[in-house]
Amino acid sequence: MSAHDYEFQSISGTAISLAAYEGKPVLVVNTASRCGFTPQYRDLQALWERYRARGLVVLGVPSNDFGAQEPGTEAEIASFCEVNYAVDFPMTAKQAVTGEEAHPFYKWVAVTLGEGGGPRWNFHKYLIGPAGELVSAYPSKVSPLDEGLVKEIETLLA
Repeated sequence: MSAHDYEFQSISGTAISLAAYEGKPVLVVNTASRCGFTPQYRDLQALWERYRARGLVVLGVPSNDFGAQEPGTEAEIASFCEVNYAVDFPMTAKQAVTGEEAHPFYKWVAVTLGEGGGPRWNFHKYLIGPAGELVSAYPSKVSPLDEGLVKEIETLLA
């Protein structure tokens, strides 16, 4: 199994197949609009703008799993992201990312990384390599523009 075996519904209702991103690194981030880490949307957008022409995909996955900090509908989430952070990177429909109801991608991550591998809070980041492999995970406190994360992305884009 690889990340390319999974599909999400987009925030606008169309399918997002991770297989469509084969050959590209993908940063998958569970997001929330009412979190102390919400300003990371700005850095995610900056990362997307800096590297998308070279192949990086940033994928936002809204989730209400932590602190009920994403209570809105898909339309409300999309509007919030666009109005406040000018987000135009792909976003999925709201998903569970933990527990029995977790999206299959997140269940795969948890199995692949072992105990404690799933997200522990909003804005947890998973870097997927061009072949669909799980390259690394970054906790919420790590900025999307963190030097180590950016270096890993640049290595995957080289």
